[in-house]
Amino acid sequence: MFETFRNAWKIDDLRKRLLFTLLILVLFRLGCAVPVPYISAGALSTMFAGGTGDMLEYLNMMSGGALSECTLFALGVQPAINASIIMQLLAVAIPYLENLAKEGEEGQRKMRRITNYVGAGIGLMLSIGYYFIIRNMGALSYTEGFAGIFSAVVIILSFTAGSQLCTWLGNQIDSKGIGNGISLMIFAGIVARWSSIYSAVTNILARASNGEPQFYIFLPALVLLALAAVIFVVILTNAERRIPVQYAKRVVGRKMYGGQASYIPIKVNMTGVMPIIFAST
Repeated sequence: MFETFRNAWKIDDLRKRLLFTLLILVLFRLGCAVPVPYISAGALSTMFAGGTGDMLEYLNMMSGGALSECTLFALGVQPAINASIIMQLLAVAIPYLENLAKEGEEGQRKMRRITNYVGAGIGLMLSIGYYFIIRNMGALSYTEGFAGIFSAVVIILSFTAGSQLCTWLGNQIDSKGIGNGISLMIFAGIVARWSSIYSAVTNILARASNGEPQFYIFLPALVLLALAAVIFVVILTNAERRIPVQYAKRVVGRKMYGGQASYIPIKVNMTGVMPIIFAST
C-alpha cells in the first residue's frame, strides 16, 4: 500500500488530485469547528453525553461530532445521502425519473440537479427539527419576540447552507479529487472522533489499576473483537459468488473456437450498507 502511494505521489496529475482531496477534507473539518450563533453548545454537549437515543447519536457520528457542538456542518452529508437513496427508489416508481436515468450523461446531470434540490429540502426539514430540539433543551440565547424569530431564521439557514456546502465539497472531490467525496467526508468525521477511544482506554486502565484486574482482560478482548469485526466486514464486502459459464464450441473452416469455461462474478453483498443507512434514516 505504501509503495502504491509513493508511486502515485510521483505522478503530477495524481499528486494534484491527492492534494486537492486533502484540501477539501481540511475545509470540511474547519467547517465542523465553526459555531452557529445564538446557541449554547455546552447544553447540547451535556445532552449528548447523557445519551440521546440512537437517532441523534447516529447523526452525530455521521457529522463527525459537529451535531453535538452545533457547528456550521452539524447536518454533514446526511441530507445528500437521504436524497440519493430517495431518488434511487423513485427512479424505479416514476417513469419520468426512470427515463432520465437512461438518457446517458445529460439525464444523469438532470438527476443530480433534482437530487440536490431534494437534498436541500431534506436539509431544511432537518434544520427545523434540530432547531426545536435545541430550543426544548434551553440552549438558545433568544426565544421570544423579534430576536427569537431572527435567531431561529439564522440558525435554520446556517444548518441548511452548511449541509449544502458539504454536498458541494463532496461533489468537488468526485470531479477533481480521488475517491467518493461523500464517503471520504464521512470517514474523516469518524476518524476525527477517535480521541474518544483514548479516553475509553484510559478509563479501562484506570479501573484496572484501582482494584478491578478483570479490565486487563477486557481491553485485549475488545481489541480482538474489533479486529475480528473489521476482518469479517472486509471478507463479506469482497466475497463473490461465481456463476459458471460454458461457451459452446463452433467450427469455422478448419479451426475450432469456443469451448472455454468462465464465470460471472456476483457480489454476495451487492447493496453494501445502504439498507442499514436507509433504515436508520
